[in-house]
Amino acid sequence: MSEKTTNVTVAHQFFQDPRIEQAKKLIRETILDHQKKITGLKNATEVNAKDGYDLLVKELSQNRGGNLFYRYIGSGFGKGALVELCDGSVKYDFITGIGVHYFGHAHPDIILASIDGALENTPMQGHLQQNFSSHRLIKFLVAQANKYKPGLLPHVFLTSSGAMANENALKIAFHKRAPANRMIAFEKCFSGRTLALSAVTDKAQYRTGLPKTIDVDYLPFFDEMNPEASTKKAVEALKKLIKRYPKQHACLLFEPIQGEAGSWVGSTEFFKAVLGIAKAENISIISDEVQTFGRTEELFAFQFYKLEEFVDIVTIGKMSQVCATFFKEDHKPAAGIISQTFTSSSSAIHAGYSVLTKLVNEGYLGKSGKIDQLGTSFRKKLINLAEKYPKKIGGPYGVGAMVAVTVYEGDAKKSQDFAYKLFDNGVLSFTAGGDPMRVRFLMPIGSVEENDIKVVCEIIEKTLGEID
Repeated sequence: MSEKTTNVTVAHQFFQDPRIEQAKKLIRETILDHQKKITGLKNATEVNAKDGYDLLVKELSQNRGGNLFYRYIGSGFGKGALVELCDGSVKYDFITGIGVHYFGHAHPDIILASIDGALENTPMQGHLQQNFSSHRLIKFLVAQANKYKPGLLPHVFLTSSGAMANENALKIAFHKRAPANRMIAFEKCFSGRTLALSAVTDKAQYRTGLPKTIDVDYLPFFDEMNPEASTKKAVEALKKLIKRYPKQHACLLFEPIQGEAGSWVGSTEFFKAVLGIAKAENISIISDEVQTFGRTEELFAFQFYKLEEFVDIVTIGKMSQVCATFFKEDHKPAAGIISQTFTSSSSAIHAGYSVLTKLVNEGYLGKSGKIDQLGTSFRKKLINLAEKYPKKIGGPYGVGAMVAVTVYEGDAKKSQDFAYKLFDNGVLSFTAGGDPMRVRFLMPIGSVEENDIKVVCEIIEKTLGEID
């Protein structure tokens, strides 16, 4: 703790106790010692291990009420881009919990930050009782959000998940624009799986049997192969909606890059054309960055696309460990509109601060930053594969650390088969979207190295041949 108000506390004395520093030093040394045993891919070779693992997978599937996407149960240890499973096998994690494990597995700094949180007086922090660590994280986030336009987003509310960040965003927007009761989103969008957000997400099967909650109107998203035509199409669709439902739309929610759809990329010109019209109609603009946060050259994707003049509310999550909703002064809700018993765990708050300060201060951002360098390297190798096997793989698609490809022209079954086979061969990916379906990757940018990318692309090439 660094501020004067905390230096006189018993807590300050406790956290500075040399015994704690000594224990943390020993933990770091122990982590690094055991990570020496993880040197690359490894198969589960022992029959007993395989049998026991099969039972674990079966039990977990039954208890969860549905099969696991992959036969994946982690051991709780790993080394950067490599993760160990309970059967002793080791695989490359190139999906990272769909973008959560930004610094990979068993990063000593992140583990020790989590321990700092675990040492705090309560496992969870909430709306009624926030510790100093929450203040420190919030202050950092506000500074970063207002980096290019001071005072743009002066408020941030921490929360426990990306879905809750978006729920809070919708509540703020509808509260601000009452009695407007409709909203606008984009085709192929994904906003979350709560009751309200299932209505927003453009995937009918995710709301099967669920009651209607929000009236949502959809716009076509940007097509980088037809930029002018797709922009014109979206603008015309928006004008029609505004004419059909005058003064009835509270907000327009957009993802700067549609991750769950398969890394569909927007453009500055497209967003300015669409958002400008909505802004003129007093429709609040929500930038959903739960997946894009920390994965472009800028920390925020709205900064990457230079959309400061448009955004009213911004949501972040995943790699930040703690999710959050940012909002303008004129969107500040009345007391009680947003509130949570749990805003996050103390360990997640400490880990999030560690992740974000490393990201901002250790050369990850900017045009020559690690995000751009590693993302470019991965895409170049995938382009080589696409040129070599044009009938088997297409793309890549995405920006920065969000990368996706199509395999076998986006055929759904072959894409799923490819992802499963790739997992068997030692690489975790995930399918996304449909018509075409894509296979996507979210690398652990904080720990991945050039050789990891090289090996993963070799496995991708091998897997393409085996699907045939």
